[in-house]
Amino acid sequence: MAKVNKNYEKLPGSYLFSEIAHRTAAYAAAHPEAKLIKMGIGDVTRPLAPAVVAAMHAAVDDLAHAETFHGYGPEQGYDFLCEAIREHDFVARGVDIDIDEIFVSDGAKSDCGNIGDILDVDNVVAVCDPVYPVYVDTNAMAGRAGDYDEQAQGWTKIHYMPTTAENGFCPAIPDRRVDVVYLCSPNNPTGTVLNRDQLKAWVDYANANDAIILFDAAYERFIVEDGVPHSIFEIEGAKTCAIEFRSFSKTAGFTGARCGYTVVPKALVREGASLNALWNRRQTTKFNGASYVIQRGAAAVYTEEGARQIEETIAYYRRNARVIKEGLEAAGFTVYGAVNSPYIWCKTPEGVGSWEFFDQLLERANIITTPGAGFGPSGEGYVRLTAFGDADATVEAMERIKRLMAQARDDARIACAREAPGARRRTVRGRTSWGCPSWLTTTRGSSRASCRTRTRARC
Repeated sequence: MAKVNKNYEKLPGSYLFSEIAHRTAAYAAAHPEAKLIKMGIGDVTRPLAPAVVAAMHAAVDDLAHAETFHGYGPEQGYDFLCEAIREHDFVARGVDIDIDEIFVSDGAKSDCGNIGDILDVDNVVAVCDPVYPVYVDTNAMAGRAGDYDEQAQGWTKIHYMPTTAENGFCPAIPDRRVDVVYLCSPNNPTGTVLNRDQLKAWVDYANANDAIILFDAAYERFIVEDGVPHSIFEIEGAKTCAIEFRSFSKTAGFTGARCGYTVVPKALVREGASLNALWNRRQTTKFNGASYVIQRGAAAVYTEEGARQIEETIAYYRRNARVIKEGLEAAGFTVYGAVNSPYIWCKTPEGVGSWEFFDQLLERANIITTPGAGFGPSGEGYVRLTAFGDADATVEAMERIKRLMAQARDDARIACAREAPGARRRTVRGRTSWGCPSWLTTTRGSSRASCRTRTRARC
């Protein structure tokens, strides 16, 4: 009898974004009149840059003629793209990367998941918490994660590193042995970044303990502040301990076109084996390379005209991020991220869980977000919003949230006036209101015993 990989059966429920899609579809079906604004999944909305489109059209024309036709290409990527990557993404920042250390693929998500193919199942894996689910789920599928603990909402063999407001969104160096560390900067989901000193501490730790850092730099083009590295290879010593993942999805709109790359330094050696050679063997065995047409389009990103057009698109999303940040703060929320990232990490009202707040924003404001709990235990109490939407829709979304919170405050005043102790919901003047125990408490750690004693001063 054929046997299946039982590790898949250990995965809890559906993938985060599948669950979001399911809830959204159900609501849309029940409320076809609703004008939903999508700020959940990190999918881009701006079209491909004209320079990219022109390059792809020319590449298609190449395939139409025998003398310029391209069949199987190099699994590692065409030299014209790898050279452009090397020159513009690394040499321009003072980092010397060889062309055969660059591996072009169909996206960073695939590489983040597939990199485990060259790592032993007994490696102890450390992840930030909250975390991009792909890091955890792919290790669970491979058998590195142990069993899922429903009560702890985590895996028994995964070392979770809280990355929260309390520690400045910088995970602490583990006090136990770990072999593989996932770092993401700018971070998905929190939108925060690691500075040079923080990354140096991690590089020093990895080299001292023969660990490997898997560094996700998919959002590096959004960095605007000085002192924030765009690549881990800007840090001395990183070539002997780190692998870096990059993507064209969010920077150049390739979410549908699919293209990214991974840098595996030849200096990275463990147990006498070159990880560059192992990854090369994995790619040549399991992957036929990204398409010629797509790679021509990706190469156009590095042309003078292409770079200018891409920067205009990124500036568009940065403006959206600023609108979201300022709008949420004006509505009374505590917000992180948004400055060097297209992601905004928003604290939910006190007493309101991530999925509860997701549902309330969906039902009452027709806005789709991502519940922080889906990113790990430390994500509870937050939602993530993305800046990849339409600019006008982004403005409208913030206006809806402001109106929603203004109404919540009015409802709370009514609840206080009627002295409704602890009631979360009540009907006032023919409609359901949100009581102050969920929405207006700003004092941390206060009792939920009395609406009157907790909110009278603010009412």
